Amino acid sequence: MLATLSAVAAAVLLGGTTSGYTVDAEGRFAPPAAFIPSAAVTYDQSYVPAAASIRVRQHTGAGGVTTIDLRITGVRSHHSFGASVHQRPCGTLPADSGARYENQPGAPDDNEVQLDFTTDAQGAGAASDRHTWGLRRDGAASVVIQDRPGDGDATRVACFTVPFGWVTG
Repeated sequence: MLATLSAVAAAVLLGGTTSGYTVDAEGRFAPPAAFIPSAAVTYDQSYVPAAASIRVRQHTGAGGVTTIDLRITGVRSHHSFGASVHQRPCGTLPADSGARYENQPGAPDDNEVQLDFTTDAQGAGAASDRHTWGLRRDGAASVVIQDRPGDGDATRVACFTVPFGWVTG
């Protein structure tokens, strides 16, 4: 029973508004129609096999400075993936997670959380992105993994619903 609980994302909020807070979520990927649903969904197991694992950690300090870290294991080795924060939770279809999160919709520079990474021989990868701004309430809900970095015509191969925190005021 405990093994199945690892497929569910866990969040821990620490600290107050003066010292900031941390959200830590982890999960194991499963297909959208899996018997036991997961917050981590794989749409293409040739890139992200079922049972691969992901951890996303958000730390927002005093003043809203935010760092988001991604760690992933068990995915395609020696491969460059695109990854970014999206507006809606993962769903049955890759498009369910909506558009990329933008700090200021329509602004051109330093406006998104980009977590592109390249995996090693064991299929492990990591990325980190830091911004002077925090996430908006109800603005960010997932991390989408793409088959390659960049905006263009990259394909969404997996998604992880994350209970991101936000900056108030």
